[in-house]
Amino acid sequence: MKILVTGGAGFIGSAVIRHIMNNTQDSVVNLDKLTYAGNLESLISVSDSQRYTFEQVDICNSDELKRVFAEHQPDAVMHLAAESHVDRSIDGPAEFIQTNIVGTYTLLEAARAYWNTLAEAQKLAFRFHHISTDEVYGDLPHPSDASIDTADACGDGLPLFTECTAYAPSSPYSASKASSDHLVRAWQRTYGFPVLLTNCSNNYGPYHFPEKLIPLVILNALEGKPLPIYGKGDQIRDWLFVEDHARALYKVVTEGVVGETYNIGGHNEKQNIEVVRSICQILDELQPRADGQPYETLITFVKDRPGHDLRYAIDASKIKHDLGWQPEETFESGIRKTVQWYLDHHQWCQNIQDGSYQRERLGVTL
Repeated sequence: MKILVTGGAGFIGSAVIRHIMNNTQDSVVNLDKLTYAGNLESLISVSDSQRYTFEQVDICNSDELKRVFAEHQPDAVMHLAAESHVDRSIDGPAEFIQTNIVGTYTLLEAARAYWNTLAEAQKLAFRFHHISTDEVYGDLPHPSDASIDTADACGDGLPLFTECTAYAPSSPYSASKASSDHLVRAWQRTYGFPVLLTNCSNNYGPYHFPEKLIPLVILNALEGKPLPIYGKGDQIRDWLFVEDHARALYKVVTEGVVGETYNIGGHNEKQNIEVVRSICQILDELQPRADGQPYETLITFVKDRPGHDLRYAIDASKIKHDLGWQPEETFESGIRKTVQWYLDHHQWCQNIQDGSYQRERLGVTL
C-alpha cells in the first residue's frame, strides 16, 4: 500500500509513520504544513528510505492537495493533521476552526475527487481514516461525585465512553474535532465515500511536544522549574502509549470495516496529580536533584482552565473484539520508557525549547 498521512510530522503522526516504515513494506507520503508542533526531527530514523516522501502542504490548500493525490496516487489516507492543544483553542479558536473543520472538509473533497477517478477495484479498496479524540464526548461522572457509589479513585465501575456515546464537546478544540467527525460521517452517508473513524484517549510517549502535561512536567522538573497542576489535579484521563496507538491505527486502516468507529484507549485511568507524582518518583530514581530534594516539591497548583472536563475513560472492547488489538504497555511501563527517552534525547528537547527545529527548516543560520 501507499498511505498518505496528514500531520505526519506531529506527535501521533510521526509515531504512525515510524510504525509503518519499521514494521511493514508499505510506502508513506507525509503531508504536513509544519506548524509549531510539526518536527521532522522525529522522523530522521526513516526519512532516508525510498518508501518515504515528504510534502509540505496545508490541508486547506485544495490545489496542492489535488496535486499530491494526482502525483502520489495513495491507496489510503490517515488524517491526523489538526490543531490539538486545548489551552491554545481557548486563547485563539480561529486556527482550530480553520484547520480542523475547513481543512478536513477540503481534504475530504480532494480525496473524494481522486477516489472518483479510480478503477472500480481500487475504489473498493480505498480507505479514508479520520483520527479523532475522546474529548468529543465531553466528560464522564467523577469518583468524587457523592451520588456515585464507588470507592475506586480511578473510576472502576463508572461509565465509559463507547462508540455510541453522544457528542458533548466542552472546548473550542473538542467542538472543532466533533465537527470534523460529523463531516467525515456525512461524506460516507451522502457520497458513499469509504471512511473509518477512531477516537482515542490521551496519548503520551517519545517525541511529545513539550506544551502537553507529561513532557512539560519532565522538562520543567529537570530544569528545576515549577510543575503546574490545574485545580486540585483530580482530573482523570485514560493514558495511551503512542506506539500502542500507532499499532491500533494501522490495524484500523488495513482491517477495519468501512463506516465503523473504533474507540482506542490505554486502560490506564489516572488522576493528573498521580501522573505528575509518578514522573517525579521515576526522576528521583533515575536523575536525582543536585540539592537532594524530591521533585514533588516543585508541584504548584494553579487556577483551573475554563470548562475543564473532569474525567475521560474509553471502552476499547470493540477494537479488541473486532480487530484483536489491545495495548501492550501499562501506564507504569510506558511512563518509565517515556521519562527515560527524554533523559536520553536532550538535544531533541533542546531544539524544541530554543526553537532550533523551526529555524533549521526555514534555512535560518543558528
